[in-house]
Amino acid sequence: MSDAPATSLLQMPPLSLYVHIPWCVRKCPYCDFNSHQKNGELPEQAYVDALLQDFAQDLPWVQGREIRSIFFGGGTPSLFSARAYERLFDGLLQKVRFASDIEITLEANPGTAERGKFADYRRAGINRLSIGIQSFDDAQLQNLGRIHGSDDGRKAIEFARLAGFDNLNVDIMYGLKEQSLGAALADLEEAISFAPEHLSWYQLTIEPNTEFFKRPPALPPEDELIDIQDSGLALLARNGLARYEVSAFAREGRRSRHNLNYWRFGDYLGIGAGAHGKITLADENRILRMRKKKKPGHYLDTLRSLETAHALLPEAYRAETSAIAKDDIALEFMLNVLRLHEGFTPAQFEHATGLGFEVVQKQVESLQNKALLSAEGGLIRPTEKGQQFLNSALEEFL
Repeated sequence: MSDAPATSLLQMPPLSLYVHIPWCVRKCPYCDFNSHQKNGELPEQAYVDALLQDFAQDLPWVQGREIRSIFFGGGTPSLFSARAYERLFDGLLQKVRFASDIEITLEANPGTAERGKFADYRRAGINRLSIGIQSFDDAQLQNLGRIHGSDDGRKAIEFARLAGFDNLNVDIMYGLKEQSLGAALADLEEAISFAPEHLSWYQLTIEPNTEFFKRPPALPPEDELIDIQDSGLALLARNGLARYEVSAFAREGRRSRHNLNYWRFGDYLGIGAGAHGKITLADENRILRMRKKKKPGHYLDTLRSLETAHALLPEAYRAETSAIAKDDIALEFMLNVLRLHEGFTPAQFEHATGLGFEVVQKQVESLQNKALLSAEGGLIRPTEKGQQFLNSALEEFL
């Protein structure tokens, strides 16, 4: 790769906010996220106080932009009350503007679903729910260590609709323990039957530092996984759920704005224990990555130390802040944008990375020759083969 041009091509992208809620009822054996089993009552008020202080320290990185989307991830954000989120929104709005059509998503575990609670979330301003169903098969839910049963999943969707949510994502996994093609499609068919606006359908993967990594379940063989994927993709397409990302499917106009911003290499602030962020500093020709203190106890200790000091110490919640090395920016861009079906233009690459397109032109042409990328009409995107062998395509940029 050649060096970046002397004059930066960077432009300020849209800005989103990710808020991490680190607690869950029980850690699932496949989960490698920063989640911690709750013991006793959750420190809602203290944690919201810490989130607001955390955001205040990041405020200079807003750089005059409005927040286009907010995503509450975890952990299990639906363990917190609507009152906690109302207080957080009130505090944020004192510091920053929300877009008039802001998308605010909360991840919900069916095991914590209550009709009244979902209605309270809607009144608080949350306008999109992402429900982690994973399966409608009780035996598979038990294998996955989930705290809910299949009926809980169905009721959670019902409660969401009764509460007025008209923008709903359902998470479904496939490739579960000894799962057959018929069983995988039965899960997907039932999820589709609820007419969600968005569906995340993804294969169970065994990640390091999880219980499944230590004691892996018997997963279907590769040829059966391919059959499941091919049949599932056809089923989703027939039912009007268009694939726009590797594992994301949506009805027209219902793609996740928040996740699109990630995949388009947009900016996002991350607040909460272990939250990550990415910020463009166009005037300085730099793109930063940052991470907050990971353990909830350490994160809350920062709140207490700042209250004792009666001061807002710069970077008190941050565990790490670093600029993305110039040689890594193109790869990071491709890691995100090539997940999308929509692709990108050379101008979009330059504005998002600050690099001239010539730094990746040879790699793009090589992938075109291998039929992994197409570049029709100046739009570069993965072919069907490229989506299937995305990791091989990305290796070209290493």
